[in-house]
Amino acid sequence: MRVLFVCLGNICRSPTAEGVLRHKLEVAGLADQVEVDSCGTGAWHVGSAPDLRAQKEARVRGIDISRLRGRQLADSDFERFDYMLAMDDDNLAGIERLRPPGCKAHVALLMAFAGEPNGEVPDPYYDGGFGRVYAMIESAADGLVAELRQRLVEPTTRGPSR
Repeated sequence: MRVLFVCLGNICRSPTAEGVLRHKLEVAGLADQVEVDSCGTGAWHVGSAPDLRAQKEARVRGIDISRLRGRQLADSDFERFDYMLAMDDDNLAGIERLRPPGCKAHVALLMAFAGEPNGEVPDPYYDGGFGRVYAMIESAADGLVAELRQRLVEPTTRGPSR
């Protein structure tokens, strides 16, 4: 199973989501069954470490995202990932614009896994709010882990339930 988180620049929200989900998968005993990555729809921060404020917020909770590096969404991601989860409507639209015909990946907003199918994770880059963003991502990650567990335990289930 493979999960990709997508935001604009891949230095705040999506690397936070990557770190949070990896941690939660380890705790759930599923880390060896799920591959997790993140990227941005834009190329501004390719090769950059996550924003220091995002790193700090994760570190306070015992998660190290400092080694992650920004990358841009690639054509190959559409074949590689089972889930492509956007942080907001703009990035969801960016994924959908590039999505090739026949792509089987489940493309949705991350907050759908927190029971908010139209919910967006706001970009904290200019306005701050990294703690609030972290809490939102953590809530959605709990729902995502539950779904992944269900799919991995019951392999006959076809496709994401959302």
